[in-house]
Amino acid sequence: MRSSMMASASSTAPTSPTISSNGDNYSVSSTNNVLLPPPSSHPALAHALNSLNLNSGHGKGPGIAYDSPYSRSIPSTAPGSPRLPPVRQNSGAHTPRVRPHATTLNIPGMTRSKVSPDGRIPDRDVASKLVIIMVGLPARGKSYITKKLQRYLSWQQHNTKIFNVGNRRRIAAGMTSPCQESASTAVQDGATRAANMMLNGTAAPDIVVHDEPTELDLNGPTSPRPHEKIDQSAKFFDPKNESAARLREQVALETLDELLDYLLHRGGAVGILDATNSTVHRRQLLVEHVRQREPKLGILFIESICTDQDLLEANMRLKLSGPDYKDKDPVKSLADFKERVKAYESAYQPLGQWEEDNDLQYIQMIDVGRKVVHYRLKGFLSGGIASYLTTFNLSPRQIWITRHGQSVDNQLQKLGGDSELTERGHYYGLALYKFITYKRQEWLIEQKNKIAQSSFPPQPGDHTPPYPELNEQLDNKNFCIWTSMLKRSVETAEYFEADDDYDVKAWEMLNELNAGTFEGMTYEEIAQKYPEEYEKRSHDKLHYIYPGVGGEGYLQVISRLRDMVREIERITDHVLIISHRSVCRVLMAYFMDLTRDDIADLDVPLGILYAIEPKPYGIEFHAYRYNEAAGWFDELPNYKPQKTVDRNS
Repeated sequence: MRSSMMASASSTAPTSPTISSNGDNYSVSSTNNVLLPPPSSHPALAHALNSLNLNSGHGKGPGIAYDSPYSRSIPSTAPGSPRLPPVRQNSGAHTPRVRPHATTLNIPGMTRSKVSPDGRIPDRDVASKLVIIMVGLPARGKSYITKKLQRYLSWQQHNTKIFNVGNRRRIAAGMTSPCQESASTAVQDGATRAANMMLNGTAAPDIVVHDEPTELDLNGPTSPRPHEKIDQSAKFFDPKNESAARLREQVALETLDELLDYLLHRGGAVGILDATNSTVHRRQLLVEHVRQREPKLGILFIESICTDQDLLEANMRLKLSGPDYKDKDPVKSLADFKERVKAYESAYQPLGQWEEDNDLQYIQMIDVGRKVVHYRLKGFLSGGIASYLTTFNLSPRQIWITRHGQSVDNQLQKLGGDSELTERGHYYGLALYKFITYKRQEWLIEQKNKIAQSSFPPQPGDHTPPYPELNEQLDNKNFCIWTSMLKRSVETAEYFEADDDYDVKAWEMLNELNAGTFEGMTYEEIAQKYPEEYEKRSHDKLHYIYPGVGGEGYLQVISRLRDMVREIERITDHVLIISHRSVCRVLMAYFMDLTRDDIADLDVPLGILYAIEPKPYGIEFHAYRYNEAAGWFDELPNYKPQKTVDRNS
């Protein structure tokens, strides 16, 4: 009876649904549940599947398959086959990929792979690299944008370099030699000079650009004869001047070749071509040249547009101190430069239809970031660049950076922790409050005097560029105090907190680098208990990550400060950042354009206050040392960044 009931139940059980073949899908027979390959499949694949189905019944007869392959499986006692490790295809260290990566997200310290343990763009992934081609009329701030962009991307650990067509054009025209051009670039501002120091307290060596060409192959009617200088007045930039146009075009292509060599053969990740590139013909020529060398390289156009006449006048005045008009009468130079701009304007074609028809990504930046338009951005780098460009402003302001006052753990030389300030630390906070309040008023008086004394057009011998935003209400400028969320940082700002004229805010991203397992230990204790970790950190502090839960390294600090830097660039108010050694090092590395090898060794002791003032041509930098006896700060004249003498710090 029982067996008949089971047979009856078995006979009435629903059969598995029939799956028909569709394209590359497989079909299941409604009679015996056998998985059948489509007729068009490969014969070897069909034979393998049939063999699998014939042996899938486990003694129940050929062609019988269960609804679930696991419901009645019988474990085998036979020894398993030895595992054959996979053999990577097309895996040479320098072999370009056949196709681009599925993602172009490369964040040092946050991503890593076998070919890129540090997360940077590996040499073989050319599709992740980027050629940035600047577009725009003269005096639109292209060089200002490229310098800030190069500094930001290099700080993010992406190897980035600017290739200026104007520099090569001046060499080709016989105006300057390569050594003179590199020397003039090297002395543009104090921050650049400081960034090129060896960080050992001695003077920096002379800067030599080894990859700058010593001569150009300019055979033909456009070639200048030896020692002959080509006229570089506005007539040289007239589109109707065919010989000059050929020279400018050849110089642009040779500069682009130098950029491509940097990306393809010298470890570069981003190359920036700084030139006007003001016509569709020129941009088409550049795109074709890039694709002939390496079709997988990414190309991004960035156009700088200026509609603000006050800003444009200030930019033009700034050009008077440049290499084209050096030591010349400023009034005549200004008139000539305006004629040069008119020559470009007569043939200028902004980004738009041609780029869109050819599916090229581009960004249009209007009035130094007041408005940003972008099209078809592809990849993490392009998106990050667009976001960064929206933060630009030329508002006169000051950025102050310092460490907190002395803490209890500082006395004990312990890492991390969340200890309170000592009595000396509280006095540091008081002196900091008094000094910043004084400097705030002093700065306001200086700015009003500059505005009152400024004149346009300039007088002969006057090369001082004015601020473009002369009508700003300087009296209404806020002063922000940003601290970390740790006690020693918050307590240093206690006097600012008590004054309604200051806006105090605590940020978690400004917290000190987390030492993980080593939190609360001294470096001596780490050296004794964990000598291998101590040596690893001493060997490579930038890439070292502290072990344990929450442990960080400098690359992680750079990554979490990315949004902080954008906010500092965005705001038009003054800001004082009271943070910790690793955070101050990383922020100073950004503003002073320090190399990756210098970040983790920068000397940032307690009691040093840094002042950074953005200018239309770069930054103005000052450093002050805390005078504990006087309760004040003394300026350090001609301060240069130095390498720390304490190998533990």
